[in-house]
Amino acid sequence: MTRCWRETTQETVTVVCHWLIKEWRRPMSKDVTKALAACLQELHLPAVRGQYEAVARQASAEAWSYPEYLLELLERECQQRRQRRIERLLKESRLPLEKNWAALDLKRLPVKAVQQLRGLLSGDFVDRRENILVFGPPGSGKTHALCAVAQELVRQGRRFLLTTTALLVQELLAAKRDLTLKGLLKRLSRWEALILDDLGYVQQSREEMEVLFTLLAERYERGSVCLTSNLPFSKWEQVFKDPMTTAAAVDRLVHHSVIVELSGPSYRAEAAKRGKNDPKDGLP
Repeated sequence: MTRCWRETTQETVTVVCHWLIKEWRRPMSKDVTKALAACLQELHLPAVRGQYEAVARQASAEAWSYPEYLLELLERECQQRRQRRIERLLKESRLPLEKNWAALDLKRLPVKAVQQLRGLLSGDFVDRRENILVFGPPGSGKTHALCAVAQELVRQGRRFLLTTTALLVQELLAAKRDLTLKGLLKRLSRWEALILDDLGYVQQSREEMEVLFTLLAERYERGSVCLTSNLPFSKWEQVFKDPMTTAAAVDRLVHHSVIVELSGPSYRAEAAKRGKNDPKDGLP
């Protein structure tokens, strides 16, 4: 039965392709063109609708077989859909597109960190639900490094979301007050990886840190957390306000994780210095 179905499907494909090429070889009536366009629109095949005539000309000139013609059309449709999906994922991720891998100055980073970052490009850590913890002083490139890796993975079809820790904490706190925290956590769980930027940069209240801990506990072994921090673990009590909560948070983050340590002078400070010394500014 399966064999018969496949043979019937192949015959149908052959007939459709034959008809399309044959119809292109002779001028199609307006009614046929309109009906074909309507069918392709109903089937949500915009690439096929926009390119079947040009591809038919190419198929005729190069003597393609009917399946080859159909394959070319469908490959173009699939490529367009993949591209649109990537564009949508990039927009939803909130990643700054300028902080990409090509713009990341690897020569400034420690050799070990570069090796780790390159290893992350496979995306295996997302499948294993591992966390990525990037430490370093302000301006060392923590955010750029994480965003560069995330952007490469989004272009592979992964779902990332970038947010500052301070902003996310406020959203979690507001949801708790409105009794919608469970719903917010469920929505956040749809992202394969959350990037929490600048953990510890702004000191929060105990109540705010409690909702952050709730998020970390909720995602433990269920989804990746990628974060940047200029505070070593030994100073995280400043963030979570309580030794027990701090220990529990560190334990959940470190259990399945890759820790990347950056160092060196601040990018922003060096850029500012170069700007002051730019002859175009008329400064020494």
